Amino acid sequence: MLPFLKLFAMCGRYSLSLPAATLAELLTLDLPEVEMEPRYNMAPSQRLPVVTDAEPNRLQWMRWGLIPSWAKDPSIGHKLINARSETLAEKPAFRYSFSKQRCLVPADGFYEWKPGPLGKTPYHIHLQDRSLMTFAGLWETWKDAEGREIMSFNIVTVEPNALMAPIHDRMPAIILPKDRKTWLDPATSQTELMGLLKPYSLGDLQADAVGNRVNSPLNEGPELWNPPFPSLF
Repeated sequence: MLPFLKLFAMCGRYSLSLPAATLAELLTLDLPEVEMEPRYNMAPSQRLPVVTDAEPNRLQWMRWGLIPSWAKDPSIGHKLINARSETLAEKPAFRYSFSKQRCLVPADGFYEWKPGPLGKTPYHIHLQDRSLMTFAGLWETWKDAEGREIMSFNIVTVEPNALMAPIHDRMPAIILPKDRKTWLDPATSQTELMGLLKPYSLGDLQADAVGNRVNSPLNEGPELWNPPFPSLF
């Protein structure tokens, strides 16, 4: 697991509480072969569901934290949970995946921490109706010396929109429903892809302050969305 403080660097937590049947319907997927439980605190190094360009009709479970195929040590994935959109085509760790191995990361919200005089306050950012959103992602397959595979992914980030700017200087790149096939299509040009990677602008995002229990990836459950306790003073 990543050291806790590093999770504040960019998008380091998200949620996916939607039923599997709803997810399959919205993304035109086969129903998952494994049971999916609602998740309210998805964290790096965990195996989480994504939809890839290689198999766009089903969910695949991959480890969050991209491990490039050429990496000598899988621990590099701890540093690569996100990828800045501005440098996808330049960074050796992301260049190939951006060109050939893209994915959608389904979510119904993400967390960011806003600095304040009394410390950092976590916020859960979601669509106002708490419906599905999909983040732009990259994926990779890494093999160790014995040929054992680790499939991994990360989340692409962009500049913040007006809602996010007071909270954090980055946000996940949210791929709109009409653009999901384009993001996964191997024939899409890099120019077109870059055009999809921009701050979310539809105006239906909401940011709710939540309690500090979300700070630990060991905590789960819908109570993580409860507002923080009011001050006693």
